[in-house]
Order: sequence, then structure tokens, then C-alpha cells
Amino acid sequence: MSRGGFPVVVAAPSGTGKTTVCRELVSRDAGLCFSVSHTTRRHRDGEVDGRDYHFVSQRDFQHLVDAEAFLEWAVYNGNRYGTSCQALETRLGEGLDVLLEIEVQGARQVRERRQDARLIFLLPPSSAALRARLTARGTDSAAEIDRRLEVARGELAAAPDFDYAVVNDDLQDCVSTLREILAAERSQQVRALRAACDPVEALARLHERDAATGGE
Repeated sequence: MSRGGFPVVVAAPSGTGKTTVCRELVSRDAGLCFSVSHTTRRHRDGEVDGRDYHFVSQRDFQHLVDAEAFLEWAVYNGNRYGTSCQALETRLGEGLDVLLEIEVQGARQVRERRQDARLIFLLPPSSAALRARLTARGTDSAAEIDRRLEVARGELAAAPDFDYAVVNDDLQDCVSTLREILAAERSQQVRALRAACDPVEALARLHERDAATGGE
């Protein structure tokens, strides 16, 4: 008998490289597909409606909220994002695991509503590395970077609520670890990896690295 799929939540502070990691992970796993979120933000160059996001108006988004059409929805950076219950169930019913690349507040809602969800938190190598990545984007002012780092500190505090924490220091190493996590969850042999990727210990190591280097 073929198994049904399960939701896989990946959350991380802005600048951690979540989108790059998730795209690479899906490209290397035929049993995993993206959940395409609804959002009220404007599309960026190169983004395609229905592939990257379902771009909707504030009014249409609110209609979906009122209809309880979302598994989770959240406000981030002034825009709203949500995961469609119907779209998720369709892909899970096909036997696919579905990757939700969402914000921390949305991940908390999924945790409350889907006991079968697996939650993975991506950590930066250090706070200094996170600042460097945000600066390298060249899209934000110094004040905006400071604001994002302040938000990140609050998001990092949520890591212990997740099943796993993985440091995104090297892209390929990070993706390989996530593939190991998926394989362990599918085979229900998770004890070793949950211990190796324990969020509390991973967060403690991050704080130790920050303290050793002067931190943020």
C-alpha cells in the first residue's frame, strides 16, 4: 500500500538562504513538491503567478481568510502570505510530500493544525554571517538590515518549537542533511537524526559562536 504524503515545513530568518535551499531540495527529490502560497505582495522580476506564488489582492486574500481556506496565514514585512488547505490536500493525496517554505508564525499554526507535519528550522552560521548576507543583497538600507536582524533574533527564539534545526553554512551540505531528514521520516527511523539536529542544542551552538566572535 502506498503511503500518503506529509507536510514538510521549512522556516528561517530572512537572509538565511531558505529559498535557495528549498529549491535545490525539491529539484533533487522526486517525491517532494512545493506548496505555492498566496500572497498580497507585488511580484518580483522573474516570478510567475501560479509557479512562485498566487498573487492576489488584499480583498481577495481576506475573502479566503473569511472562508477558512488557509491552513496557515501570516503577515510578514507588511504583506500577507497563506497556504491553501485544498491545494495541500490534493498533493498529499497523490502520495507526495509537500514543502511549505513559510515564516515562523505560519509554522506555529501548522504545528497546531497538522500533527503529521515535520518542522525544520534553518539557522545561519552566525549573526555576523546573517548580517553579511543581508548586506550582500544590496536591496536594503542599513536601517532596514538592522530591523531585519532584530526580527531574526525573535524568530531564532522559536527554533526549539521545531523538530529539526540545520545550519545553512554550505548549500550542498545543508541540502544533503535535509534529504537525510526526509529519508528518515519516510522510513520512520528518526531517532538518530532528531538527536543530531536537535534545535535546542543547535541554537546553543549558534549563541556560542556569536559570543566567541563578538556576535550581534
